[in-house]
Amino acid sequence: MNLAKLFELQRQLDERIIREKGLEGQDLTLNTVTALIVELGEFANEARWFKHWSNDRKPRIFKRENCPDCLKKGFSRYNPPKEDDYWCETCAGSLVIDKNPLLEEYVDCLHFFLSLANSKGWNELMYLPKEAFHDLKEKSFEGGLSGAFIETIHHLTNAFIKRDNGERIAGLTFTQFSFRSAWFLFIAIGTIGFNLTLEQIEEAYLRKNRENHQRQESGY
Repeated sequence: MNLAKLFELQRQLDERIIREKGLEGQDLTLNTVTALIVELGEFANEARWFKHWSNDRKPRIFKRENCPDCLKKGFSRYNPPKEDDYWCETCAGSLVIDKNPLLEEYVDCLHFFLSLANSKGWNELMYLPKEAFHDLKEKSFEGGLSGAFIETIHHLTNAFIKRDNGERIAGLTFTQFSFRSAWFLFIAIGTIGFNLTLEQIEEAYLRKNRENHQRQESGY
């Protein structure tokens, strides 16, 4: 995953939102943390591992829906165009697109992690050694996925609610260490817990980033 590229794309998107929404000079940090926590919840809802009351605990990794660009033209799988050679760049003329709700919610979280790192100057904290993931994969998550998920939010809130008191952990301030820990667990949940690849995550981020720019153009 090319983090340097993603940082720049996220910076451009955030600057556009701030400019077009008239948010210059405002501290948006806690709004962004709140948005990230909400998106983490939406990711968990698609992942479904914690729903012990349900017989359906499989993650939502596939959904087929009508192509949004074809719908704008009045076409769908239920109302197809009459011409046989109809073509659409989005769906290749099939009138439907396949989506991965779990992955989409995951990259929504990624957007906000990138925004926070950019705003705090913590970009370097998101470059993680591969060895750490190998160790975690061997040991597994303490407390299972629910434990890792709750710990992610715990570290995330510590990073932005608590203040540094001079304590250093592994050469980092307490808030920096907390943010890096939240990011590490987030990536581990996706890649180890749900077998998402870094290539999948980056590709999905690029798609969603383009969609977010389109939303701004449409006055979202």
